Amino acid sequence: MAEKREVWLRGPLPDMPVLLQPVAHALLQAREELAELTQDFPSVRLWERPSELASPGFHLQHLTGVLDRLYTYARGEALTETQLEYLRAEGLATDVRTEELVQRFNTQVEKALEQLRQTHPDQLTQVRGVGRAQLPSTVLGLYVHSAEHTMRHVGQLLVTIRVLS
Repeated sequence: MAEKREVWLRGPLPDMPVLLQPVAHALLQAREELAELTQDFPSVRLWERPSELASPGFHLQHLTGVLDRLYTYARGEALTETQLEYLRAEGLATDVRTEELVQRFNTQVEKALEQLRQTHPDQLTQVRGVGRAQLPSTVLGLYVHSAEHTMRHVGQLLVTIRVLS
């Protein structure tokens, strides 16, 4: 059986702006790795924190929430009350199943990919404020951070799930 190549080595995505290919590749890679990593992960272990690490449930919630928030900022919009409530609830144990959290992440990745597809290259250097303090970034900065932040948390989740397994 042939080894599956990482997403970035499979070629360009035909409907993705060329400058945003690396961001899209990273999000798609994260989605694939997350699906494989959580495939048989029991929901009853979602909120365990081995050695005080963040729980798998937190990472899954946070991955979804951060993508939503960063892409909102990239559009030049303020966070809604619903988004702020979601942020406050990240990491709080609920009766949600692993599959549900993974599906929420997958849905958010699809929304992010669609926004990337709709982003004109001229927008990439536009300044955007982040958070209540409106810290300066750019559309491209927000997109690149979304990719690296997502992969960082997927890596942390991988370690936590392996410790729990």
